[in-house]
Amino acid sequence: MDNLQLIEALDLLEEEKKISKEEILEALEAAMLAAYKKNYYPNSGKKDKDKNKDKSKEKEAGRDINNVRINIDRHTGDISIIATMTIVEEVTDDKTEVSLAYAQQIDPRFEVGDTIDFQVPSDNFKRTAAHSAKTILKQKLRESERSKIYEDFKDRQGELVTGIVQRKSNRTIFVDVGRTDGILPAKEQVPGENFNVHDRIKAYIMEVKKADSSNNSKSETGSQVFLSRSHPGFVRKLFEMEVPEIQEGIVEIKNVAREAGSRTKLAVYAHDENVDPVGACVGTRGARVQAVVDELSGEKIDIIPWSDDPEELIANVLSPAQVEEVIIEEEGKATAIVPDKQLSLAIGKEGQNVRLAARVSGWKIDIKSHGQYFGEDGEDGEYFEEYDDAELAPDTTEEIEEIEEVEEVTEE
Repeated sequence: MDNLQLIEALDLLEEEKKISKEEILEALEAAMLAAYKKNYYPNSGKKDKDKNKDKSKEKEAGRDINNVRINIDRHTGDISIIATMTIVEEVTDDKTEVSLAYAQQIDPRFEVGDTIDFQVPSDNFKRTAAHSAKTILKQKLRESERSKIYEDFKDRQGELVTGIVQRKSNRTIFVDVGRTDGILPAKEQVPGENFNVHDRIKAYIMEVKKADSSNNSKSETGSQVFLSRSHPGFVRKLFEMEVPEIQEGIVEIKNVAREAGSRTKLAVYAHDENVDPVGACVGTRGARVQAVVDELSGEKIDIIPWSDDPEELIANVLSPAQVEEVIIEEEGKATAIVPDKQLSLAIGKEGQNVRLAARVSGWKIDIKSHGQYFGEDGEDGEYFEEYDDAELAPDTTEEIEEIEEVEEVTEE
């Protein structure tokens, strides 16, 4: 490949890899310079550890060579090696110094202390240093591409991405998301979901980390894109994708609270009073919300109308339970009173409903039944807290009447 073909190849590489040609040329110049020093100045930058050697040689071995530079013409690809020499009366180092007599043969105006540039023949260097330069160039290109991947993905944090499962390591899934593989850790997966290699999946870009160039570990693969399917933002992005009103800004998702794989509460608000935010998210015959539920493998979703009135908001977020009254105790704390039979429904299995309600509303919510709060007996004269709302307390009325009849007969 001649020099002009090199430039043409770099132009093509810039187009395909999206890496600046200037960056590549600078990396190539640095790589060739390092190779040149290694081949022609093998002791450059190294301390001589043999203390028995001559002091002058030790000083020479510890000297770094800084008077050589390599230039690559950006248009023709011609490579030139330039050595900058200092003009002295008597030469002690022919690699960095040139005599005044020799310099004045070139230009009589030169004086001691001036510098003069000489072009070093490069044909022999090209043959001996090509392998070293190629190796270093590859490393520079990898670093540049990793940096480019980071720049591309750092601004996409918080977006939804679709990719193909490439491989699985233990419970970690690696997903091809374009120019790199995204990492879906086990803790960011939804319980019960299972994906196989070549499956197409959607995920939320949770975090993007830049590779540490100082890390020489073989496991270092460059910029890392961490994905999630359990993050509340995943549900938010799914609704943004399915609901045009959200994309247009007519409907706003105020907050999302989620326990992945089980239940999500989504609080929505319409900036247009003529638009029903809940209906927009549900869609005709539930088509929009069903699409999200299908992607979440059947996870239950409560879509709740947001309100700036704390009492109304708290009553809404406790859905599907009915709320009789909300009492604001202090800023950020409230008590919700529910019918006796709906206490278990309001709290939810293992406290899930009230826990999600608190997260989505931002309020600390205490749940009380009507009987608990007002000190009254529940229906049928007794409150059965251990029963869910679907299970009514057993009717004891007939048993009480039979006991009363027996007592009357005994008295007679």
